[in-house]
Amino acid sequence: MKIYNCIEDFKTTSKTAVTIGTFDGVHNGHKVIIEQLKNAAKTIDGESVILTFFPHPRMVLYPDNNDLRLLNTINERILMLEKSGVDHLIIHPFSKEFSRLNSTEFVRDILVNKLNVTTLVIGYDHHFGRNREGSFEHLQELAPLYGFKVEEIAAQEIQQVNISSTKVRLSLLSGEINAANQFLGYHYFIKGTVIDGNKIGKTINFPTANIKVDEWYKLIPTKGVYAVKTIVNGNVFDGMLNIGNRPTINENNNETIEVNIFNFDEDIYTKEIQIEFYDRIRDEQKFENLESLKKQLEIDKKKAIQVLN
Repeated sequence: MKIYNCIEDFKTTSKTAVTIGTFDGVHNGHKVIIEQLKNAAKTIDGESVILTFFPHPRMVLYPDNNDLRLLNTINERILMLEKSGVDHLIIHPFSKEFSRLNSTEFVRDILVNKLNVTTLVIGYDHHFGRNREGSFEHLQELAPLYGFKVEEIAAQEIQQVNISSTKVRLSLLSGEINAANQFLGYHYFIKGTVIDGNKIGKTINFPTANIKVDEWYKLIPTKGVYAVKTIVNGNVFDGMLNIGNRPTINENNNETIEVNIFNFDEDIYTKEIQIEFYDRIRDEQKFENLESLKKQLEIDKKKAIQVLN
């Protein structure tokens, strides 16, 4: 897959099948769109193109009133789309100026003149152009004028629920990890650097690695205790993770992410690790003392092992 940092960098004389979207999470619904995109490219004996944007449009258009968190960092999104078998990925910098293109200008100047579109593949209820004025119906009107075809994909469903990045985010923020993973088609994950902690966990035989997530916009699931797998130096370990304020021992009320990796005692300070979420075990809670906390952690560990096995 060839990667381009803006639309202007992309040049081709081949016919193209194009799809557009933020593709946050690269979830099961996105995968259906990508498969149809690749099939469309084969049909026209052309090349497949994904046009995506960074930063996310909402972060640009509503910078002072925006708490949006994304399922993927831009690097994670690139790595996941690389596995999809698409020919070209264009990551265009989204700006207020770009957002002012109306739907006809977007079709004519971007899709036709820049991307050489022959077939446009779009997901259910896709809108584009200034104020999201462009719709599937509008594309059907423009397509014959500019010599391309439009294919719309119906909403993809799991257990009668339409898949969307928004629904994945809401599932994670409400602790519904199984639902989120089912929508995604993989286990939700975060990556971060191991930083120094207060080492209290070590005193009760539950040492933890404190994680600093490198990108501020990466979505962190809701507070609680989770069964997780941790990838360290390419090796996978079972474990459990706490997201929250550690009310039993934290006087400053700072939110932390800390993982207890089972059967592991290596020094991994400053290293990047990946955490994959399998299930939420319980809410975060305050205990009377460290001994009570330790007893609960022993129960949590048993539950985590059951989930992970």
